[in-house]
Amino acid sequence: MYRFRECLDLTGKEDTGKDSPLRLERQGRFERQRQEKLSQIKELGIEPYGGRYDGAEPAEDIKGRPCLLEAEKGGIIGGEEGKAKCAGRIVLLRDIGKLIFITLRDWSGTIQVGMSKKLLGPDASGWPLAKLIEPGDIIGAGGQLGKTKTGEVTIWADNLQLLSKCLCQPPEKFHGLSDIDLRYRQRYVDLWANPEVMERFKNRSAILATVREFLCERGFLEVETPMMQTIAGGAAAKPFVTHHNTLDLDLYLRIAPELFLKRLLVGGMEKVFEINRNFRNEGLSKQHNPEFTMLELYQAYADYNVMMDLTEEIICLLVEKYCSGEQVEFGDMTIDFTQPWRRVRYAEALKEYSGCEIDDIAAIRAKARELELDEAGMDEAVVINEVFEATVEDNLINPTFVFDYPASLCPLTRRRKDDPKYAERFELYIAKMELANAYTELNDPAVQEENFQIQLRGQEETMATMDEDFVTSLKYGMPPAGGLGIGIDRLVMVLTGATSIRDVVLFPLLRPIKD
Repeated sequence: MYRFRECLDLTGKEDTGKDSPLRLERQGRFERQRQEKLSQIKELGIEPYGGRYDGAEPAEDIKGRPCLLEAEKGGIIGGEEGKAKCAGRIVLLRDIGKLIFITLRDWSGTIQVGMSKKLLGPDASGWPLAKLIEPGDIIGAGGQLGKTKTGEVTIWADNLQLLSKCLCQPPEKFHGLSDIDLRYRQRYVDLWANPEVMERFKNRSAILATVREFLCERGFLEVETPMMQTIAGGAAAKPFVTHHNTLDLDLYLRIAPELFLKRLLVGGMEKVFEINRNFRNEGLSKQHNPEFTMLELYQAYADYNVMMDLTEEIICLLVEKYCSGEQVEFGDMTIDFTQPWRRVRYAEALKEYSGCEIDDIAAIRAKARELELDEAGMDEAVVINEVFEATVEDNLINPTFVFDYPASLCPLTRRRKDDPKYAERFELYIAKMELANAYTELNDPAVQEENFQIQLRGQEETMATMDEDFVTSLKYGMPPAGGLGIGIDRLVMVLTGATSIRDVVLFPLLRPIKD
């Protein structure tokens, strides 16, 4: 009978919880054993932290070689076509005495490596090293390809190199790293212990590449705008404050790139976009991280209808490419991305789900009290929006464009010519979340200055500063334009089925661990 090398159980069971004495005692024992193995490896004259390793192929590429299609079970492929070399982390090790089988994982997948004293030889870097390697170690191995009697593709190693010794016991072999808090804090373990996590973040990167390709093909220019700004503008949010020592100047991590991107429209860049970080000094939740990724774009001579079409086109392309169909499972919801998507006016959605007419402020305040919202000190527009958020958003599962918002909520947006009470703005909701926000941009400097003055009344001191330079830029003339912002983190959540934003952010902000 062969045996598995023992691994630490991090499955969250009662006796192995992250703070349990049993788990901590076992972890200490395992780590002492690993230090002993490290000493033995050094005594063999082997550098335990390796170096350059050329010629390694991705595991999945090796397993996909044509020569394996007709290879016999239990056979080895000779010659050059059968040679293979791979590097990665040991995630499973079976020591049968005269044979050792390991499962090696790189970021493409896994492959089995078989080792024997006959093939590796008695030299220090051969069989003696094979007997000292453990799960979690990073190795390189090369040899001839073959298949076991059960048909599993295997590299029969005739050379072995230790590339990095793992001194912490890895997660238990069958369950991976399943403690949720530990997964977020130790993403460097989570990525290789849970293959689906690696796949999700590879998909995130691919999704971003597809968005960039889509926009560049349509003539958009990718730009970068400042992340440290002297004025926190472009959105109504609480900023993070920092200080530049040389200039003795307070700065704000940007809450939105909007005002700088619009300056580029003034300068003659007619189609621009940026994918980058925004920072808002607000709460944490399954849908909110203080540092988040946004796609923001502007197109001269367009409006919010063009932005609606563009948004639907981008997301449907991503669904087609990264999902298994137009019906996408998300938590306990099924999202139907079939086109065309629903488009509903703000007032109509409010009436449908709250029962209130948007002009009946008395009924809306009564509804707010019914919902236990403290409406007494709120402006009318704020009360309306609080009721909207409380009654409408939870009903918007399939993609829905809500458009024509109350103008008082939209200081950067052009108003409708036929009814100035409403602004040419939409928000896209999917799975009860806001995923996108877009405007027909306001380009009248006088109206913009007046709206800024209204917006700044009663705000915190750190936010109560008008961006006069932006108003000056509008006086030079900004072309009519449509603008769009899409929350990339939430979009990736929907496309990958992750119901928490922490599952799509590599290193989410977490509360400190208390002693």
